[in-house]
Amino acid sequence: MLPANAKKQDSINLEVTTPSLNEKIAEAPTDSVEDRLDKINSTFIQAPKNDVVQESRSGLADYDPAHGATSPKLFLYNVISKAAKDVYELEVEQIDNPVPLLSNQLTFKPQKGPLEKIHIWNALQMNFSETLPEHGQNVNKYDVALINPIIDGTFRGGKENFRIMLDPTHRHSHLPFMQPFIQDFYVETTRIPHTRVLLGNSRPGVGVEGAQSPYNLAFINRSQIARNLANIRKFGVRVRGDYSLMDYDTGFYSSSTNFTDFFPGYEYDAWLNFKPLGKTDGRYGKPVVGAGIQSGEKHGMSYYLTGVYAGYQYKKFWTKFEYARANGSNGGSGLSDKRSQGLFVTAAYRLTKRLEILARYDQFDPDRAVNNNNQREYTIGSNYYIKGQALKLIFNYIYCQNDSKPDSHRLMMGTQIVL
Repeated sequence: MLPANAKKQDSINLEVTTPSLNEKIAEAPTDSVEDRLDKINSTFIQAPKNDVVQESRSGLADYDPAHGATSPKLFLYNVISKAAKDVYELEVEQIDNPVPLLSNQLTFKPQKGPLEKIHIWNALQMNFSETLPEHGQNVNKYDVALINPIIDGTFRGGKENFRIMLDPTHRHSHLPFMQPFIQDFYVETTRIPHTRVLLGNSRPGVGVEGAQSPYNLAFINRSQIARNLANIRKFGVRVRGDYSLMDYDTGFYSSSTNFTDFFPGYEYDAWLNFKPLGKTDGRYGKPVVGAGIQSGEKHGMSYYLTGVYAGYQYKKFWTKFEYARANGSNGGSGLSDKRSQGLFVTAAYRLTKRLEILARYDQFDPDRAVNNNNQREYTIGSNYYIKGQALKLIFNYIYCQNDSKPDSHRLMMGTQIVL
C-alpha cells in the first residue's frame, strides 16, 4: 500500500507490472516518490546518454544529414572532411624536407608493443614532357615518375627507427618485379650523439645530389652525373654524422643493386662536407665545401669515383657546384668500365615564399676515351610551392646540346604530392 502523501502522483507515474518491482516498493514503503522512482529505474538497462559526442581521430563529430551532427554512421566522411580542412589551412614555408600533408592523421602512437610511433605516408610525382628535336619528329610523354608508399617507425625509447619504402612502378624490363619493388629497407640507431648508424638497403652517399632525396630535388631530373653515377640503392652498413662545422656519410656495401645478387663484390663510399660558418646561425649565409670517393668491385670489375662539391645559401638565394670523375662506375646507368666525368652548376632565387626560379648548366662526358661525345643540358625552370615540398608544381625548359647526335628542346611540367 502506497503512503498517503503519494496518492495521485504515485498512481500516475508508477505502473508496477512485475513481481520484482512490487518487491522493491514493498521493501521501502516510507521512501519518497523520487527515491522509489530511482529504485525502479535501476532495474532497467539504461541506454548510454548521447549528450556528449566523442570526437573521432580527425577531431570532428560525425555528420549525417538525416540524423544530425551526432550520428556515427559517416565516420569516413568526417575524417576526410577534417583532413581536407587541415590540409587547406596548413602553412609550410621551409622546403628543406617535405612535410606530408596528412602527417597528423597518419601518425599513430601505440600504447603497447615495441613501437612508440608509426607514420604511414606516400609520395607521388607525375610529369608531362614534350621533346622537340631539331631534326625529327616531336615526342610527348606522360609519366608517373614516382609512387612511393613509405612506413616510418620509431621503436620504444626513441633511439632506434626503421623505414620501409616500396616502388610499384616497374621500370626495369630486364628485372623481376620484386627486385626493384623494395627500395629503402633499413633499421637505424641514434644512440651515439650526432651520429646515425644504419643497417639495410638505402641510397649510398655518392656525391651530394646523387644521395639527395627525390622529394627535395630542385628540378624534375637529377643532374647527369647524379643519375648516371649514383642514384641507386645498395645493402650495407652506413654511418652518418652531423655537426655544426662538418657532416659526413660513409659506408661498406654489397656492390649488388636491386637485390640482383647476394654479394657479387664490395663497395666503400665516403663523403665529407665542411661548413665553415656553421656556428653563425646563417647570418652570413651557409657555405659548404665537400669531397668524396667511391671504390668497389663487382663480378671482377673494379670501379672508382672521386667528386668535389661547393654550395652557398643566403636568405632567398642559393647555388651549388659539383664535379665527378669516374674510372668505371656502378650507379644508375649500371655497371660500366667507361671513364666518365661531368659537372653541373645551379643558381636559384625565391621571389616569394611560394615561387622559386632557377637555372642549371649540366655537362657529362660518358667516355673520356671517345672524342666529341659530350652531352650538355641548359635548364631554366620554376617551382611553385603550394604547401612546401608536399604539394608543388614544377616547370622546366631544357636545351639539350649533344656532340654526337641532334640537339633538342624539352618542355617538362610536373607535380609532386606527399601525403
